[in-house]
Parts: sequence; C-alpha cells; structure tokens
Amino acid sequence: MSEKVKTRNQSNVLLDDMDRMILNEIQSHFPIETRPYQVLAEKLGCAEQEILQRVQNLKDTEVIRRIGANCNSRKLGYTSTLCAAQVPSHQMERFVEVVNSYPGVTHNYRRIHDYNIWFTLIAPSKEEIERILQEISDLTGVKEVMSLPAERLFKIQVDFEV
Repeated sequence: MSEKVKTRNQSNVLLDDMDRMILNEIQSHFPIETRPYQVLAEKLGCAEQEILQRVQNLKDTEVIRRIGANCNSRKLGYTSTLCAAQVPSHQMERFVEVVNSYPGVTHNYRRIHDYNIWFTLIAPSKEEIERILQEISDLTGVKEVMSLPAERLFKIQVDFEV
C-alpha cells in the first residue's frame, strides 16, 4: 500500500510499505555494524542496494533530514544549553546561517514569540558555550541571545510510527 505524505517544502511524497518499514526501523534500531544497510535488508527481506536507494530517496525528498547518533553529551563530558534569540526579520536568514554553521548546534527552530529563534548548543564547557554565543552575536549583530541551561534533565525516546 502507498500513502502520500507532505515534506517540509510541502511537496507530496509517495511512501509504500517498504519505505514505512525502513523509517520505523532506523529511528531507534539502526544497526551498529560494518554494513548496517545489509543488516537492515536481511531483516526487512530485500536487497542492500534497495535499502540504500530508498534511504537516499527519502533524504532527497526531505522525509529524512538526518541520520546520526544521539549521544548523552553529559556522559561524554560536554555541556548543553537551549538558546533563545530575538532576531529582526531582516536579519533572520543571516542569523540562522551563522547559527547552523556551528557543529554543536543540534536543533534550530523559528517560533512565533518575541524570542523567535530557539536552538540547542552542545560544547565542551560552559565557557565555550558563552564564547560561541558571543561570537554569534558579534557576527550577526543580534544582541538578544539567551542561554537557558537545563536545571533538570528529562530524556524521552520519541519514535514516529510511519
């Protein structure tokens, strides 16, 4: 069975049963193996090349944004913070471009609020976070960038059944 879904750019993408099985499997059960797509193929009953092509198609159509590990940054000796910035609309594109250029930025969202850009930042230390935020402010001219480190940590696993 095939079903249309809309991607971020609102184009219709046709997903069939195999696409949905792949998406459901790789969310939290991506194999840590030399040939993970071969392992997936064996589990899902198809060829490795088919898995590779389907995953590429899902990335090309923006159904998949990213494939990567989620690590506990604290256990790796890093610190993280949620950041909120007041960005004038005429500076939005440049600000987002600068923020997204930092490898420690894991999420970046526009919100309807006075603080209209929210992002998470991971770095080796609180001092490095402060340095990066100052650098972002200096490079963009945006002065209202708040750091909101977590006082309590809540971790939940979210899988989206496709």
